[in-house]
Amino acid sequence: MALIRNVSTFIGFDSEYEEAGIVVFGCPFDGTTSFRPGTRFAPSVMRDESYGLETYSPYLDMDLSDYNLFDAGDLEFPFGNTKKVLDIINSFTLKIVEDKKIPIMIGGEHLVTLPVVKAVYDEYKDLHILHFDAHTDLREDYMGEELSHATVIRRIWEFLGDDRIYQFGIRSGERQEFEWAKKHTKLNKFNYDGLEEAIKEIGKKPVYVTIDLDVFDPSIFPGTGTIEPGGISFSDMMHIMNLIKSLNIVGADIVELSPHYDRSGTSTAVACKVLRELTLAIIAEKQS
Repeated sequence: MALIRNVSTFIGFDSEYEEAGIVVFGCPFDGTTSFRPGTRFAPSVMRDESYGLETYSPYLDMDLSDYNLFDAGDLEFPFGNTKKVLDIINSFTLKIVEDKKIPIMIGGEHLVTLPVVKAVYDEYKDLHILHFDAHTDLREDYMGEELSHATVIRRIWEFLGDDRIYQFGIRSGERQEFEWAKKHTKLNKFNYDGLEEAIKEIGKKPVYVTIDLDVFDPSIFPGTGTIEPGGISFSDMMHIMNLIKSLNIVGADIVELSPHYDRSGTSTAVACKVLRELTLAIIAEKQS
């Protein structure tokens, strides 16, 4: 049975499921947030605020309205059962992947990336990860919990293995995480130096892109739960999008917007624009 288009859609995502090549959906979950909660509200707020944008990107000279894009809305989750939430996300993503469509997930906290990547990995065993974030997310556990937004990349590594995860913008984490990364991931501190080399190494292998929006400097993006001074600029992110458009991206997400911590709406506007550019960067490679 085909999915039915959400009543309220992100701008430009108003095609029907059958004809769409890309499917966006929201995961409004922040049950393991370690500091300030609120990311559960991001997907719905982003849909409303997206209509302050145009569908056209002058950065990539592409327009969302030229493509078939589908918005499936937000998934519904039970309270207090993290594992069940992850199972719901995984099953939903599996359907998208099995139907030969590309999933783009809007979080939610970063843990919701785990089941999406698992579903994409089931289809693409040579999957590589580009991870943009302020935090390592490489802890073995957080206060005894193995499933946390502080452990998500470590959990992904457990099935991907070494040298498949490229991390950029990282400027916070425990000493042990940085030491562990030296042997198991390709971690770039503070900025995105090395991205061009990573793109060359990956070539046309399948790639999943996960963007924790706290990778931005908080002067640009204060609307997040765990603010880390430093970080990249919006211009940096647009340069990143121009670089990754050559990659074979088979899945992606943006996470960790907590819209109510930025009453100006600036953070939400930034998140919406990142989603637009990420979508078009994915499409660009498919057309080349």
